[in-house]
Amino acid sequence: MSDLFAKAEEGNLKRVAPLAARMRPRMLQEFAGQQHLVGEGQLLWRLLKAQKLGSVIFYGPPGTGKTTLARLLAQHLSYNYRQLSAVTSGVKDLREVLEAARDNVATGGKPTLLFLDEIHRFNRAQQDALLPDVEDGVVILVGATTSNPFFAVNSALVSRSRVFEFQPLTPDDIRRLLEQAIADPQRGLGRYQIEATDEALDFLANICDGDARQALSTLEIAVLSSDPEAGPVKLTKELMVSAVQRRAVNYDTTGDEHYDCASALIKSIRGSDPDAALYWLARMLEGGEDVRFICRRLVILASEDIGNADPHALPLAVAAMQATEFVGLPECQLTLSQAVTYLACAPKSNAATTAISAARSDIREGRTVQVPRHLRDAHYSGAKRLGNGEGYEYSHNSEDGVAAQDYLGVDREYYQPTERGFEQELQTRLQRIREKLRSAKPEGE
Repeated sequence: MSDLFAKAEEGNLKRVAPLAARMRPRMLQEFAGQQHLVGEGQLLWRLLKAQKLGSVIFYGPPGTGKTTLARLLAQHLSYNYRQLSAVTSGVKDLREVLEAARDNVATGGKPTLLFLDEIHRFNRAQQDALLPDVEDGVVILVGATTSNPFFAVNSALVSRSRVFEFQPLTPDDIRRLLEQAIADPQRGLGRYQIEATDEALDFLANICDGDARQALSTLEIAVLSSDPEAGPVKLTKELMVSAVQRRAVNYDTTGDEHYDCASALIKSIRGSDPDAALYWLARMLEGGEDVRFICRRLVILASEDIGNADPHALPLAVAAMQATEFVGLPECQLTLSQAVTYLACAPKSNAATTAISAARSDIREGRTVQVPRHLRDAHYSGAKRLGNGEGYEYSHNSEDGVAAQDYLGVDREYYQPTERGFEQELQTRLQRIREKLRSAKPEGE
């Protein structure tokens, strides 16, 4: 009787499950995408063939098959399968699973494949509780995370696991999943009369950003919101756009997307591509990035990558920062767009960056240069008795505003202007200045 109730309960759960859950692959051969992991000859494929999986961490964006593949691995290897979510489970739940797995192995059974979803949400102590049983092979851990495990997961656990990075599914992969769902009468939407245009399916396959769950959920909404009992459902692009509503941008303001998009923005500006820079700026704004963070990066870039090649770059970046603080979103997007496009089109120079790096390197690695006596402060009582300031020449008394005197005491040239933008003029001017200053240095320096 209990088996009958269990089967009835399982059937009811499957009946109300969303389309994405119902269409999960039932065997490894049905798994879509991630051929760089499970394709013939790839590392994960070889480990499965040799029955030597070991603990792994699946890392990648949502909807790319991490949970599905974990279940298929347990099925393929005939392991016991247990699943926990770090969002809802604690150390007590974890210890119960580990004790059961230990007892099973002790009585001659197979190891347990423990799928731990959102593993990065476990704190350090909770992650450490896994270490002994993972190391002993009592459990085969499959951890799933959307955050970079090299930052979000304990290094001890990462060192005992292989990390596999999942990629967003391709539009072709998504398109095949959508067609399978439309045709499948048992698990999918095949019981309805559906007429889908290529334009609609292509639109959905692209707009979901490689997230199979999102694509199938949108398809289900489009079909069920059209009253499929009233006649054939015509899936057009317009219907798909309506079902998508406002697109959810995959962006984590504290994770990889935050740092990767910021890196892409800066490198695009440095590479003088305003179009790419605008795209990454828009991506960050749509994802809810803190505009203050964007402004800070632009101010840094104005000195680091442009410098004196365009002296207007830094004041403009600072003005953009102040205007953004004053105006706020959404209007400050105009200010940020102006700043990003100007900085991208400006002539580039890292001469100021390399100059200060070289000077600080000399200070850290060499003998400290003493301040020449004629440059020392001569304003305090007794300075003259020490000879401080003696022989100093006031630059403004020279006709060209440059006095021929030594300002360092050693022969060093840190600042090397480029031949781009305003620095080309500075280069010519600096050559004349250095010739005059060099004439004041003692011979042999």
